[in-house]
Amino acid sequence: MLNIPAILFFLGLVLSKLALFMYLPAIMAFATGTHGFWEFGSAILITHFCAFIMLAFGRRYTFKLGVRDMFLITTLVWTVSSAFAALPFVFINHISFSDAYFETMSGITTTGSTVLAGLDHMAPSILLWRSLLQWLGGIGFIVMAVAILPMLNVGGMRLFQTESSDWSEKSAPRTKQVALHIMQVYIGLTLLCTLGYLWSGMSWFDAINHAFTTLSTGGYSTSDSSMNHFSEMAHWNAIIFMFAGGVPFLLFTRAVKEHRLKPLLRDAQVIGFAKLVLLVTAIVALCLHYQKGYEWMDAVRIGMFNVISVVTTTGYGLDDYTYWGSGMSVVFAFLLMVGACSGSTSGGIKIFRFQVATALFNKHMMQLIHPNGVFVQRYNGERVTENIVRAVISFALVFFITVLITALLLALLGLDAVTSLSGSITAVANVGPGLGNIINPSGNFSSLPAAAKWVLSFAMLMGRLEIITVLVLFYPAYWRN
Repeated sequence: MLNIPAILFFLGLVLSKLALFMYLPAIMAFATGTHGFWEFGSAILITHFCAFIMLAFGRRYTFKLGVRDMFLITTLVWTVSSAFAALPFVFINHISFSDAYFETMSGITTTGSTVLAGLDHMAPSILLWRSLLQWLGGIGFIVMAVAILPMLNVGGMRLFQTESSDWSEKSAPRTKQVALHIMQVYIGLTLLCTLGYLWSGMSWFDAINHAFTTLSTGGYSTSDSSMNHFSEMAHWNAIIFMFAGGVPFLLFTRAVKEHRLKPLLRDAQVIGFAKLVLLVTAIVALCLHYQKGYEWMDAVRIGMFNVISVVTTTGYGLDDYTYWGSGMSVVFAFLLMVGACSGSTSGGIKIFRFQVATALFNKHMMQLIHPNGVFVQRYNGERVTENIVRAVISFALVFFITVLITALLLALLGLDAVTSLSGSITAVANVGPGLGNIINPSGNFSSLPAAAKWVLSFAMLMGRLEIITVLVLFYPAYWRN
């Protein structure tokens, strides 16, 4: 049976921490004399009040969570937090709750799709809040991917089972220690990214906001022009830290602990991720130079920026790759789904699943050639069990079914085929911009019907939580005692 009081207590803890982060934009609004202090104050009071009720109700009961509780908590944390985090958008920007929830879900899932325009003249408090949501969503997903999803065996994540994935009392201290180390690395990289942006000529405010959304691979900017508004040096800084955001953060913690780069340089995921980026960048740069007339350095910079932005699901805009020809549109449509490494802040299918599928294909071909041979499938030196293979195949199947169903729903709501399909892919893969005339890197999602925004919000949630984590809640067997 689900432990509802314990679940409410956990949600109360999350909301209480969310309210604390609301103080930062409220303080900024007060200190700078800009709009947003009273609006954030109202959102803080509402969030604190609801958190207090949940904590008071759950504190009287035993705090013990099972696997089924974790499935529900994982989904509720994102949905409930988004509802309360949307309040400042309603109070300050005076938009509908549908638009506010879409913006918040896009932020907290680090998707980067937006319904807001006029960012260059928007209240600094709300710009900071958007960036904070993505930064919090990024670290939240890393901890979930390291500690929770392997335990639930979601989508083949058991390949990355660590002591922190065991929620027994014996391993609880280890779990906290791993989470603390990841947080330290996350904060450290954010500070380095901020310094890089300052060196490139950004203001303190722009540098901090973009550092939050770069490392979290979220893609929110303080300008409608996104990265086109900033210097070439800022573009290179973004390339470095978007790539870092796509690398497993557990490997960063091991590299720091061992004082060497060996954990990063020998990991199969990181190697595959780097090879993919370099290969596609070379193709795009050649196209930009010979077909579009870009100078070599510009072709490499713009090509690499867009490739890393899309494959890490960051979604920053620099140029508009939809105008580079149909061939490039096909390339980026593929990259929309790929994603970077598991245990990073990026979304998408993830590199390791393609690698496991490739190894499975090679094993099948070898068995056709040598019917009596025995071939053991391995990944990163670990044996890949049949359970992991089935989980990877199931995830890939459900991913594409989710994309198709979401695209069908968007089409039924009146959107054209390109917008429906690319919008579905960009939501499920948590990328941000799509293709077509409406939601391309130069546009936004404000003109979409409210119903379409709710469909996309749910698709973003499913994509961020590896789909199956949410899907299991719709099985009647889950709710039986």
